[in-house]
Amino acid sequence: MGDEEFKYVKEAFDTNWIAPVGPHVDAFEKELSNYIGIDHVSVLSSGTAAIHLALILQGVEQSDEVICQSFTFSASANPIVYQRAVPIFIDSELETWNMEPALLETAIKDRIAKGKKPKAIILVHLYGIPAKLDEIIEISKKYEVPIIEDAAEALGSEFNRKKLGSFGDFGILSFNGNKIITTSSGGALLSNNEEAINRARFLSTQARDDAPHYQHSNIGYNYRMSNVLAGIGRGQLKVLNKRVEQRRNNYNFYFDNLSNIEGISFQPELNGSFSNRWLTTLTVDPEKTNGVDREIIRLELEKENIEARPLWKPMHLQPIFKDAPFYGNGVSENLFKDGLCLPSGSNLTQADLDRVLEVILRTLK
Repeated sequence: MGDEEFKYVKEAFDTNWIAPVGPHVDAFEKELSNYIGIDHVSVLSSGTAAIHLALILQGVEQSDEVICQSFTFSASANPIVYQRAVPIFIDSELETWNMEPALLETAIKDRIAKGKKPKAIILVHLYGIPAKLDEIIEISKKYEVPIIEDAAEALGSEFNRKKLGSFGDFGILSFNGNKIITTSSGGALLSNNEEAINRARFLSTQARDDAPHYQHSNIGYNYRMSNVLAGIGRGQLKVLNKRVEQRRNNYNFYFDNLSNIEGISFQPELNGSFSNRWLTTLTVDPEKTNGVDREIIRLELEKENIEARPLWKPMHLQPIFKDAPFYGNGVSENLFKDGLCLPSGSNLTQADLDRVLEVILRTLK
């Protein structure tokens, strides 16, 4: 937390604006709009809710197909199933670890040939690294399949000096407790389409019709962010640039001290890309590290009460999605097998970083 959050929360209590409406909600949406460079924002209860509403607004219904990056957290894919639609998973490329454009085009052509043109593409910027947006946007336009841009891990990241979350037909943010800034729980839906965002606000507040009594002609959802949490978000947004700097400093420390070791590789940042480095991630090739693999390093860190985790397990390997169509090349499976997320919090001290490094170097030796 920074210094401003409590001031805004106290203001919400003092003025009795506690419900999912209020001046902090309006102000937080405006401030996010200005920061991202997008016309309209609706702040919500989670990033998952934002994806769900985006799918509804794109007209996704039962038996429709939605393309989704396989190498991601399940929240990217679960809302597809909420709509009783079918996820079509796409593997990654090695340069950014994000959706492989060639496989995306192959999948779209194949689904069209099978009589099911996908309704949307859920594109993820994994660990804050921008995907290959130029190529993916070109494919999206070529086949007229809209992009839902999942920037939940990428607030503060940029591509060609433009903030992530502003490239798709809809953008998604998350303010979950583990994100670079947090409202404890929360998210946002972004778009330049004013009508769509107004519709999202309507659906997210139980779709109550304009009537003096409670009347509902549509199924609605309890997805709106409260004024209290929006106050936290306003305070957090003021320190976002500092949080990005802290996360990038973490990455630079690990990279400077480990990248020269044979068998250790880091998730790259391509020309034109700027990552918030939400998490610092690396891969370990045991054939080049005398048999030391990712899991050995993780367990040695655990012995010292230092938490590290494997990279996301791809969706096409998850039991719940085992029957979903998948267009693969083996990249995400290998990244999951060899990859590790290192401690990356904004409040890490130099002593913390030195301690993590000492364990990794000792293990590799």
